Amino acid sequence: MSDSALPLPADAGDSPDWLAGLNAPQRQAVLTTEGPVLMLAGAGTGKTAALTARLAYLVRTRRAWPSEILCVTFTNKAAREMRHRVAQLIGDAVEGMPWLGTFHSICARMLRRHAELVGLHSNFTIIDTDDQLRLLKQLIAEAGIDEKRWPPRQLAGLIDRWKNRGLNPDDLDTLDNEAYDNGKGRAMYARYQQRLISLNACDFGDLLLHMLNLFRRNRDVLEQYQRRFKYVLVDEYQDTNAVQYLWLRLLAQERKNICVVGDDDQSIYSWRGAEVANILRFEKDFPGAAVIRLEQNYRSTPQILAAASGLIAANSGRLGKTLWTEIPGGEKVRVIGVWDAPEEARRVGEEIERLEREGAPLDRIAILVRAQYQTREFEDRFIQIGLNYRIVGGFRFYERAEIRDALAYLRVIASPADDLAFERIHNQPKRGLGAKALEAMHRHARARGLPLAAAALELADTDELPARARGTIAGLMRGFLHWRELAATVSPAELLRTVLEQCGYDAMLKADRTAEGAGRADNLVELSRAVEEYETLDDFLEHVSLVMDNDAADDAQKVTIMTMHAAKGLEFDHVFLPGWEEGVFPSQRALDEGGLASLEEERRLAYVAITRARRRCTILHAANRRIFGQWSSSIPSRFIGELPAEHIAAETTMTGGASLWRANWSEQDDPFAHVSSARPDRSQTRGPGWQRALSTGYDTAPKRLAEPGRSAASFAAKPRSDIAIGARVFHDKFGYGEVLAQEGNKLEIAFETSGHKRVIDSFVRPV
Repeated sequence: MSDSALPLPADAGDSPDWLAGLNAPQRQAVLTTEGPVLMLAGAGTGKTAALTARLAYLVRTRRAWPSEILCVTFTNKAAREMRHRVAQLIGDAVEGMPWLGTFHSICARMLRRHAELVGLHSNFTIIDTDDQLRLLKQLIAEAGIDEKRWPPRQLAGLIDRWKNRGLNPDDLDTLDNEAYDNGKGRAMYARYQQRLISLNACDFGDLLLHMLNLFRRNRDVLEQYQRRFKYVLVDEYQDTNAVQYLWLRLLAQERKNICVVGDDDQSIYSWRGAEVANILRFEKDFPGAAVIRLEQNYRSTPQILAAASGLIAANSGRLGKTLWTEIPGGEKVRVIGVWDAPEEARRVGEEIERLEREGAPLDRIAILVRAQYQTREFEDRFIQIGLNYRIVGGFRFYERAEIRDALAYLRVIASPADDLAFERIHNQPKRGLGAKALEAMHRHARARGLPLAAAALELADTDELPARARGTIAGLMRGFLHWRELAATVSPAELLRTVLEQCGYDAMLKADRTAEGAGRADNLVELSRAVEEYETLDDFLEHVSLVMDNDAADDAQKVTIMTMHAAKGLEFDHVFLPGWEEGVFPSQRALDEGGLASLEEERRLAYVAITRARRRCTILHAANRRIFGQWSSSIPSRFIGELPAEHIAAETTMTGGASLWRANWSEQDDPFAHVSSARPDRSQTRGPGWQRALSTGYDTAPKRLAEPGRSAASFAAKPRSDIAIGARVFHDKFGYGEVLAQEGNKLEIAFETSGHKRVIDSFVRPV
């Protein structure tokens, strides 16, 4: 594309030498300084270079002082990169740019100057998520609302969405109001805001909402900032939410010198409030806006760009652009069909090993998944073949909190003496066994040399703990007794599902109605799939230990595994995109909740994923997925059918059982008949159980807990020789008393101020 293809402004002659490195559309975006500008920048088209050059040009040509330019980014990392690049162009002048930063940092700076106008002091506190949840928990309790049915996290999510839309409590409509406790949304939102004001605090959503309210109610303050900012620049405009959009529009309405940079085809964050409509209606908001399309791609091959462009063309809500590149040649996008998820992981592993042998650095290879749970198959496979990998934007599969919790339950079932596992889940999900109860368990365990679970069981038969805690411990121990017996008769996967349901973990996640809660539930479903591959619980736990021991050197090259959302803005030489099946991608949950709008966003996500690849892009889909022990057939994603055929190389690699199925299948055959659904005989693999000394009463004889290879009698505690009936003793909690009866290490004591109590002798001392 020649420079003459686009007319340049009359003052282009005074442009500095470094503008020569930009292509014609980029230079036009830099030099069109007056009036509204929409820089429609496709993937890999150098939008950061153009935005940085524009910012530097405004300062170098003295169109504005650095303090008269507002430049807004979405992340601190982007702001730092912008500041660094501008410094390379204009030197120390960048230090005079106090208004270059994120939406939240800039609004916080403004709000501290005018805090009294919203009822705050300038030294207000910005609370984090934990503080917010604690505050909401208090308000829910004060309102007499059932916290289990209407959890604080759900209310926090609703308030965040309302603030993202620029809504105050009085702005909520009937539907919003009904979203929490059948009509209490507005009242709880209002109470929350009032409590924050009384605490001289605000949350992150308030930073923007308060400034929007302040501008609307205080025209003089708004005009002050409208006069101050001669130019407004906004990065990633397609990711703005409603409150950000309204705030920017107010600031730019006077001068209208606003330049927004974005790509409607890469708007993929609606789940956190982003509205693609903001960029689509920019020309309506600012009539006469110059729309400058950056279409020359500097990242990917023509085949990759053509495949991505053909796919995104199926979306109706877009402004449209055609990416092109001067990069020659390139491979077609490969679409590979495999039999199942394990074969998918094997195939990707083999491909990466081949690339490594050919000299490709591992850190230039990425696997991009739609959902976090998809990483498990690849992690397991890479551990087996010794391939270094890293998880970006999250924890490795077996390190995620919900997975560790589930594994802890299984570990205690397999080994009742596993104190670390028992401590992790004794109060997870929350069951009222707080720090004091745990301290008492540890104290007694140390005194008697018992496992923590055994110590807890003994305490349940005394008055050392409140009645409610004793009952909770008894119930938990009954659960472990049942699960340990069950482990000898059912598969490990069925055992896991039973435990998660009966211990209340499933219910806890169902009550968490956020996207995070749904993701955690998906991870546990994937864990059950992993367990299905093992005959015994011990085999599975041993496998997990080996996986967790993956401690390759930090400085070694590693394959990157991450979600498509987290990959936005990154690039890799070789990209693998697994799981392109209906229900996985596009996500069935997204389609159910958002319909056509969500489908178009899922397609934009596919576009983002493909355009991360520089040299080679490989898409995979599996014919079958195993869910809860049952095979279910899958169909390829509709997105595969939307890829232009001339830019696709399709192949199917059905190996193992799949080859047999393809060779022998007929319409009358059951394609899954060769897959046995019978449970293996576990009669030879049953380990020692929790001893039947655990009764169901918990109010009569002392109970004992056994561990594998150890009898219940070995846990029987011997009485202390220095305490006898009639002895005077002191208890830290109950005070002075006299021993009335003794049964093993249990004492019946008449306390002077606390009455008769049953306690364990390690908790008293003779006086």
